[in-house]
Amino acid sequence: MQFSRMTDGLRNVIANLGTARDKSSHSVYVDPEIEDAQLAMMYRGSSIARKIVRMPAQDSFREWREWQANADQISAIEAEEERLGLIGKSVQAKTRARLFGGAVIYIGTTDTDAAKPLIPERMRLGGLKYLTVISRNRISAGPQQTDPRLEGYGQPKYYSIGGEEIHPSRVAAFKGEELPDDLYAGRNIGWGDSSLTSCLSDIRNLDATIANVATLVFEAKIDVLGIKNFNDDLRTFGDEYEALVKTKLALTATGKGINGMFIKDADDTYEQKNASFANLPQVIESFMQMTSAASGIPMMLLFGISPGGIGGQGSNEMRGYYDRIKVIQTLENQPEMHILDECLIRSALGSRPAEIHYQWRSLHQPTTQEKAATGKSIAETFKIASDIGDIPAEALTNSLVNALTENGIAPGLEAGYAKFFNQQASGDLQDDGAI
Repeated sequence: MQFSRMTDGLRNVIANLGTARDKSSHSVYVDPEIEDAQLAMMYRGSSIARKIVRMPAQDSFREWREWQANADQISAIEAEEERLGLIGKSVQAKTRARLFGGAVIYIGTTDTDAAKPLIPERMRLGGLKYLTVISRNRISAGPQQTDPRLEGYGQPKYYSIGGEEIHPSRVAAFKGEELPDDLYAGRNIGWGDSSLTSCLSDIRNLDATIANVATLVFEAKIDVLGIKNFNDDLRTFGDEYEALVKTKLALTATGKGINGMFIKDADDTYEQKNASFANLPQVIESFMQMTSAASGIPMMLLFGISPGGIGGQGSNEMRGYYDRIKVIQTLENQPEMHILDECLIRSALGSRPAEIHYQWRSLHQPTTQEKAATGKSIAETFKIASDIGDIPAEALTNSLVNALTENGIAPGLEAGYAKFFNQQASGDLQDDGAI
């Protein structure tokens, strides 16, 4: 018995499917690289492109983060963040990385030799002097580390500005969309892709469709007036006849504009052609959905509408988007800012307590009713635990205070609780227990 060889591709000779005559067999993907000038023009000229670039960058830093430390340490770190303008510069660097494929925050210290490694362990109190955001097109990534046995494999050995080398540890490098391999990186080697690259055609199709619909509005109703022997008389009488026709049309338009009627020759014809807009909203919405899917941003945020309603599909889209932002925060922002954060802690405190860390705040902001329900649930849970009696009261109280504070139920409770026990330990409390 003879068996035919099975292949992965579907082929139908009769229908030309999968053969050389199949038109789709000649479709190929090409290098989607976009020039920086075009990216900048898209960002400035298209509101959709701007949102796709800027919204995830803003949202990934919008609620910032919560440091886990004692109150004095948190205050010192947050003051240092504010002094350096860290939140705003992080948003700026992330936005430029998403637009151009990369950007860095240069870590300015008292050490002026930027070619040497920055060692966070040597950072002293107030050692961070300034932070500077630099776009990919203003800083060059040097040759990559190609030895997999060495630290920093696949990363630039150095960066350079104006011929001056900068050690990689001196910058917090924000990269755009991850490239499959540097073999296909082109001019973006050492960086990433623009976030607009993969959804370029969808943005362009949507903008072009809306622009065409806007143009169609001006031609929604067209008056068509037929004049007997118009072409023959125009050839015969020339400019004189053309002037007469223009005068006639002007009078016709004036009469129609004043009283809604006009007089025409009995042999002339008149009709109105109206453009149909019946299916255009569905066409536009289809392009909007494709753009939303390509960008990973829900239609409710990107366009202000939600096909499924916020109570249905829209709510699921928002949860999916918040999960995506959480991925950006933990898998992109956090590693990119690691050295900068290590320097920040030491610059704020003068040392690096091992227990200090942070968590990204939730993007979902609960309502007053939701906070009240959460507080009630926490209190009831701790009351049950207290009634069991196997957990030390002080440990339980500390956990309760922390839970109420972290969930935003009682923002100042943790600091007040610490102050109360500090004064109690020092004997500053009055007999009635007042602080």
